This record gives sequence, structure tokens and C-alpha cells, in this order.
Amino acid sequence: MGYQDAPGGGGKLSLASVGFAGLGAGAGGGGGYKELFVMALPTDDGLDGAKVAEAIGVRLPDVGGAVRTILESREAREFASGALAGAMSKAILAPLETIRTRMVVGVGSRHIFGSVVEIIEKNGWQGLWAGNTINMLRIIPTQAVELGTFECVKRSMTEAQEKWKEDGCPKIQLGNLKIELPLHFLSPVAIAGAAAGIAGTLACHPLEVIKDRLTINREVYPSISLAFSKIYRADGIGGLYAGLCPTLIGMLPYSTCYFFMYDTIKTSYCRLHKKSSLSRPELLIIGALSGLTASTISFPLEVARKRLMVGALQGKCPPNMIAALSEVIREEGFLGLYRGWGASCLKVMPNSGITWVFYETWKDILLAERDKRRA
Repeated sequence: MGYQDAPGGGGKLSLASVGFAGLGAGAGGGGGYKELFVMALPTDDGLDGAKVAEAIGVRLPDVGGAVRTILESREAREFASGALAGAMSKAILAPLETIRTRMVVGVGSRHIFGSVVEIIEKNGWQGLWAGNTINMLRIIPTQAVELGTFECVKRSMTEAQEKWKEDGCPKIQLGNLKIELPLHFLSPVAIAGAAAGIAGTLACHPLEVIKDRLTINREVYPSISLAFSKIYRADGIGGLYAGLCPTLIGMLPYSTCYFFMYDTIKTSYCRLHKKSSLSRPELLIIGALSGLTASTISFPLEVARKRLMVGALQGKCPPNMIAALSEVIREEGFLGLYRGWGASCLKVMPNSGITWVFYETWKDILLAERDKRRA
């Protein structure tokens, strides 16, 4: 098929199809695409349209195959395991989170039972799950990011340290002075724990702010969308990241200790009893102990963080973490730094234990399914 060129032109132009690799073409019979577009090639120059098409033909990326590869990867399944574990544990333990938040920021009764009674009298049983929707929306990505990051960074650091043992540690050249960085002394588990806490906080902090506002003052913030709108109108993006710095400061010791304790106790216990895996009750106990230790160490920073995040509701927001800690000590003494610690442990210990049980279970299921498909 052809058409006449413009007057004065050299002659006819033929339409030569330029195709892309067809279905079944390429390595492994992967997917491809049929003829995609046509180009006008001058027949006068004796060009072979088929050869030109073959020379410049390229394959479009197989998006479906790339997505399948990602979803079948170990990292994706670890992220999914973390998301599922977080969702299931929070659905079970939401009332303890509500009580803990109220006691930490000084709202209502100072006792666990008193807080339960107050919440039920004011909002009914549903009040114990106040903010649970946003909590679920928060915890699913948070746990996915934290647990997935922990596993990924730990593997990467372990592999890097093995390489450093063979090739030597990284070096810094300062003129004629060469300094070797003793990175082989770093604990992959501790580094991975710190990275997990930072990544999870940066990704999901706005949801934490909204969740706390819903939990503390349901009348002012009746829904997630209204809470987001009010915070954004009042303080902009900064309002959604209120308390980010103290959160990161508090998260580093907590996250590092939490993951380090769990991995160390688990590894030591398996080695001592010559086990390759642990039972669900054993995972529950080890997870609970890890959460208790980490929470106790970092709890004063958690108190300061909560004060900063919800201080605006009480009309007195400390300017920084040191001011928040000073305010607590001035008003309630040093014991005030651990106000709500009992409720926190009551929530953190079962939450940590249950989360690790669900996580290890889902990881076993999803990774076993991956290995089975590959086999």
C-alpha cells in the first residue's frame, strides 16, 4: 500500500511495519508484543523494510512478569508477613492501646481499671476501640516497613561483614594517612533494628498523630478525615509531623533494643536447646520479654513524645523534648517519667509476643509457598 509524495517529491513511500517481538519470543518464552506502529520508509533508496524493522525492533518491558518477580521475592513476602502480623495483633489488643495512651498523656484515671470504667461510662464498649480504624491503617504499613526493613538490612549487613572479613573493611584516605573503619565490630541486628525504627517512623508518623488525637479527644476529632483536615488547616504539614524529632530519638533506643533482644534471645535459645525453630509459646514469651525490656529503657522518651504530640489539646505544648521531660519532673517528680508504665507493659508485652508469633507464622507460610513454587 502506498501514497503519492507531495509534488516535486521523489516518488512513492511504502508503509513498512516496524514490529516488536511477538508472543513467545525472547528468553524463556516470556511475553512480548505484536506489531505496534508503522513507519513510512522511502522505497527509492532500496531499503528493505523488513530488515529495518528487524534491526530497530525492541521489546517493551514485561510489566506483569516484573510485578510477579517482585511479589515472589523474599523481601515482599517478609513485608506482607509484617503487615498481616501487625493487623491481627492490633485488632486483638486495641483496648490496651487506648488505655495506655490515656494514662501516658495524663487524661482521666491514673489506674488501669479506673480508665476502663471511665471509657465505658462515657463512650460505651466501643470507646475501648477509639481510634482503632486509624490504628489499623497505621500499623499495617508500619509493621510491614519495620519488619521488612529489619530482615533486609540484617541480611545485607551480614553479607557485607563476610565480605569485609575477606577483603578488609572500608578505608578513608586523608592525604598520606589511611584510616580503616572497624565496621566489622558493628552488630547487624542492632543496625537493622535502628534502621527499622527510623524507616517505620518516617513512613507512618502522620497516622500516629491522627490516631492519638482520635484517642484523646473524640469530640474535637470525630473522624479520620476531619482530624486530618483540622490538623492540616491549623499547622500545615508540620502539624502531621508534630513530635517527629522526639519520636525518632525515642524510637532509636527502643527499636534497636527491641529487635536486638528478640534476635539474640531467640538465637541463643535455639543454640542452647539445639533447635532449628521455636514453638509458638516460646516465640510468645521471647517476644514479650523483648518488648518489656525495650519499653522500660525508652519509656521516659515515650512520655515526652506523647506530651508533645497531644499537648496542643490541653493548651500547653512544650517547645521541645527536654522541656517536656522537665515539665513532667516538675509536676510529678521522677516517677512521673514512668507514669503509665504498667499500662504500657500490659499492652507492649502481649502485643510484642503476639506480633512475633503471627509474623513468624506468616513468614513460614509465605516463604514455604515461594520455595514450593520455585521447586
